[in-house]
Amino acid sequence: MVASSAAVDGVAKQLFIGGQWRDAAEGRTLVVDNPATGQELARVADASPADGMAALTAAADAQKEWARTDPRERGELLRKAFELITQRADLFAELMTLEMGKPLAEAKGEVTYGGEFFRWFSEEAVRISGRYSVAPSGGTRLLTMKQPVGPTVMITPWNFPLAMGTRKIGPAIAAGCTMVVKPAAETPLTMLALAQLLEEVGLPAGVLNVITTSASGEVMEPIIRDPRTRKLTFTGSTAVGRKLIEQSAQQVLRVSMELGGNAPFIVFEDADIDAAVEGAMLAKMRNIGEACTAANRLYVHASVADEFADKMAAKMGGLVVADGMDPDSQVGPLINQKAIDKVDALVRDAVDRGAQVVTGGSTTGEAGFFYEPTVLTNLPADADMVREEIFGPVAAIQTFTDEDEVVAKANDTEYGLASYFFTRDFSRAIRVAEALDYGMVGVNQGIISNPAAPFGGVKASGFGREGGFEGIDEYLEDKYVGIKL
Repeated sequence: MVASSAAVDGVAKQLFIGGQWRDAAEGRTLVVDNPATGQELARVADASPADGMAALTAAADAQKEWARTDPRERGELLRKAFELITQRADLFAELMTLEMGKPLAEAKGEVTYGGEFFRWFSEEAVRISGRYSVAPSGGTRLLTMKQPVGPTVMITPWNFPLAMGTRKIGPAIAAGCTMVVKPAAETPLTMLALAQLLEEVGLPAGVLNVITTSASGEVMEPIIRDPRTRKLTFTGSTAVGRKLIEQSAQQVLRVSMELGGNAPFIVFEDADIDAAVEGAMLAKMRNIGEACTAANRLYVHASVADEFADKMAAKMGGLVVADGMDPDSQVGPLINQKAIDKVDALVRDAVDRGAQVVTGGSTTGEAGFFYEPTVLTNLPADADMVREEIFGPVAAIQTFTDEDEVVAKANDTEYGLASYFFTRDFSRAIRVAEALDYGMVGVNQGIISNPAAPFGGVKASGFGREGGFEGIDEYLEDKYVGIKL
């Protein structure tokens, strides 16, 4: 049974290639489910490798003309798109809730966040600049200029269907790059709706091409290995990222990777505990915990651990778990059964090793993929969830007594995306921020993502930055011109 929705009905279900909406080869389709019900939500085109190559051809053919487009024109297109996303916030929010599961109120927050990338990069399009200088030896002038990298392959994840698209597409449009975008098979509808919107505001044919497919590796590898592709950007797991980096090496592509995380959240003894609990709720429960920036390991000073755990458990236990379309919902379903199984296995492993369940700890609901908001205490250091991303609504608390000790524990992971800590000590704030081996650090706050700031990690969490002044540089090449006088 297919659930009916006006928002879903209004979205094109075909591939968007060269400015045309078209069926996949042989008419293949893939099913998109609603994780709150487990029912079929829609069917969209299921691209073949031939469809993927057609999309790359369209992007390559459009590149030269698009690169010559005036920066102001590119910026105005992004500005119009931002305004239209804002006007259609309810539609985009409903799409995300239906195909991904997050509560409607949170989905509306993502629309605001995602739209801001278009506004930010609409302003950056006209600020691309180089420099002019005299050579130290004289007689020669040194001119540097920035030019678009070229056709870019973008692979986006299911957990933030709009924002992960806009923060890649925005700077690419601003820089003058054409694109082939492959959204996650679980959540293609939001990206298809975004493609429709960009077509409506006048983005030229071939600049943006969207292919949906259930055979990601089979379709994307030939595109990545094709010499016409000049850049690859991916957001997703570290395991998949490593494979894509290997594939990109053949053509020596420009690559940016936003990969897995294992974020520590540290509460020092001098912290405002109520503020720390609020921050932990944001860092842990944003997007139902299905975020690479989610607090994964909570380290709380032993002197305040009981107070923090009690207050955290009260907050978590009081959350309303329901279909995201329910106006009272605060926690929606996880994306699929595989996600539920992973979270449940991590919790069971921790309990078997000695962790105590303060609240939650099991699946819930008669349909869909729901898991109770959970708080664990006395988490042993050898529990699997200390090393693996939980990607669900589980807050697991460990204690510490020494600053150097907890910083060492926080850094003891292959990942290095986001980290958080709470303290009232200004010197400690600077000292710990410098010592944490992460691309992003939140001090006394639980959400740090901002379109005006560079988002990205170190170590196995990837390389490259999205957002901020740095975001557009990922889509630009520096060219040096020496002029002999």
